[in-house]
Amino acid sequence: MRKSANDGLAAVDKPSSARIYDYLLGGEHNYAIDRAFADKQVEMAPDMPNGMRSNRAFIGRAVQFALDRGITQFVDIGAGLPSQGQAHEVADRVAPEAQARVVYIDNEEIAHAHAEILLDGEADPDRHKAVFADFFDSEELWEQVLDTGVINPDEPICLLITGILHFMFPEQEPGKALAYYRHQLPAGSLLVLSHISDGLDDKNTREVVRNYSKTTSPACLRTPEEIGEFFADWELVQPGLAWAPEWRPDGNEENWWRDKPARARYLCGVAVKP
Repeated sequence: MRKSANDGLAAVDKPSSARIYDYLLGGEHNYAIDRAFADKQVEMAPDMPNGMRSNRAFIGRAVQFALDRGITQFVDIGAGLPSQGQAHEVADRVAPEAQARVVYIDNEEIAHAHAEILLDGEADPDRHKAVFADFFDSEELWEQVLDTGVINPDEPICLLITGILHFMFPEQEPGKALAYYRHQLPAGSLLVLSHISDGLDDKNTREVVRNYSKTTSPACLRTPEEIGEFFADWELVQPGLAWAPEWRPDGNEENWWRDKPARARYLCGVAVKP
């Protein structure tokens, strides 16, 4: 699923997973083709927007967890389109004195362009950068991250891999690229990860996943055991791998999922490098 720099522009003819996510989060960086596709999927899976919001809320809590541990460097691979609650917004809001540094990476040209505009206009461009790169080009991607000059590879880093691995099929071996990134991080670093899984054994969820074959990013489901393998030998912090609303809730969660947390569809976890 490697893409060229031109694919992001050509993709306007197809729904984009990044723009669908943006639309269902209430963003403005999407097109009619994305909204039409998303609306049809929500008819089959009404919890879909809630699940995406719960994933974004998990990211916010994970960023705060990292800050509480004194980690102020964040690398977000597959960041998608800019929308509320991204890492730099959370960090600058809850710990402005930390002067956190964030590098966002995406391989869709439109997502990358919007990220640059956002960071140049609404954030501190000296601390927050956007990089155009592909997850699978691991060595080149990491070199670009370090070339930004905002990440110190000798200090703990919080690596965010959220909501993208379900767009990578087993035969693409995403675990190999992720292992490379884990290897680059110093001890004490964090891996923040989320992945769609079907804890309800719901045929509508599986149909929605199949429908993503019509978008720029076909999707697949993994079991909790398969998702857990992405953490390798890193130590999962409590509560381990959990449905998004159940990962260290802070009292601001909505009540739509109370009867069945698996309705969120996103399994989430944070692990520490030994």
